[in-house]
Amino acid sequence: MKHLRLSLLALATIFISSGLRGQDTDKFEPFFIIQVTDPQFGMNDGENDFAYETARLEKAVAAINRLRPDFVVFTGDLVNTKGNRSQVAEFKRITSLIDSKIKLLYLPGNHDIGAEPQQSDIDAFIADYGHDRWAFSQKGSTFIGINSQLLKSENAAAEETQFSWLSTELAKSAGSNQVLVFSHYPFFIKLPWEPETYSNIGLQKRKKYFSLFSENGVDAVFAGHLHNNSEAKQDDIEMITTSAVGKPLGNAPSGIRVIKIMPGKTESVYYGLDEIPEIITFAAENK
Repeated sequence: MKHLRLSLLALATIFISSGLRGQDTDKFEPFFIIQVTDPQFGMNDGENDFAYETARLEKAVAAINRLRPDFVVFTGDLVNTKGNRSQVAEFKRITSLIDSKIKLLYLPGNHDIGAEPQQSDIDAFIADYGHDRWAFSQKGSTFIGINSQLLKSENAAAEETQFSWLSTELAKSAGSNQVLVFSHYPFFIKLPWEPETYSNIGLQKRKKYFSLFSENGVDAVFAGHLHNNSEAKQDDIEMITTSAVGKPLGNAPSGIRVIKIMPGKTESVYYGLDEIPEIITFAAENK
């Protein structure tokens, strides 16, 4: 995708040819992860009737267990109504069927913690899912998840605290093969300068965060919220919005996104639930 993090000096011919940043390509093994977003239990048929969402997430879970990604990221709106314990219980029941060897990561959406979350809302989410943001390295790449509701709310202190944490975590990512950020809200849908709507992040914070991303070589941001697919770009940073595993609101069917991490690049494909392959392969990309 972009951004060599090495000095393009004596080693350039070795690493530019492969696109891999600072790693031995002979030792690098491609891997993949899965993004699932907006199951939103209770959206289709009401507060306590979620057969629609159950059927779709169960199908996604079966695919996850078959494909065996390194990890799965749920990018928010896990339930439709903040505080509805029946919705939370059903989501957790189904995700508990995922093989315990597959790491699960969660981020909150506006339906999980509210439009203007209080610390008690965030604490409740953490009590259920263990975290509301995270950062780690795996197989030479860096993965960061943010609580994007703080960017949409008026809680400036909490947002600034998270931004400081994000800056620190991104500073650690130098030399990574890929740096991927996950968020519930997309920063923008089609154009970096588009006006703020219900579906994106405000322009001022958008510029603030993308400046930080650019400075630290972020390769892509993956988000949900829109219940439809969209792809855009700013400064060679891909902004990829993934449709819902729950109820779609656009042309894309209910589905999941498979994200392949390869030497020097990331590729992702959205699959409708009835289109998910039996296995994920890398042979074609490496020829």
